[in-house]
Amino acid sequence: MNRADRDEIIEYASEIQAGYQVMIVKKPEKSLAMVKMREPVKESLFYIGEVIVTDAIVSIGGTTGRAVAMGDDFDKTVAMAIIDAACNYGCFQRENELYDLERKQQERIEKENTMFMKTMVNFNSMDSEAAE
Repeated sequence: MNRADRDEIIEYASEIQAGYQVMIVKKPEKSLAMVKMREPVKESLFYIGEVIVTDAIVSIGGTTGRAVAMGDDFDKTVAMAIIDAACNYGCFQRENELYDLERKQQERIEKENTMFMKTMVNFNSMDSEAAE
């Protein structure tokens, strides 16, 4: 849901809030998370740096929902936590739409990756050309 359109996520959460009492367990707040990468030569893991994240916890009928999102959009993070709580509670009726959002996001990522792959240089082929 982090990559989904902010307004759609907030709309889903608003519908849930209209029908159920949502209690904020942990207000959204900013923190830092370490970003782990894999070094390509030795395949070892290392931390490349930190990224700002926002996390929140809510409750619906005693069932908790949690969300952590990159950036500092408090409203979207709370909305994501509400959707998580509703799914856990069993009252979210639009799960198929979430799957559609996920599918659209995956298609967009694949399209972007295809564009990036067109610009990638294969150094092995350059070495063979230089030897000729």
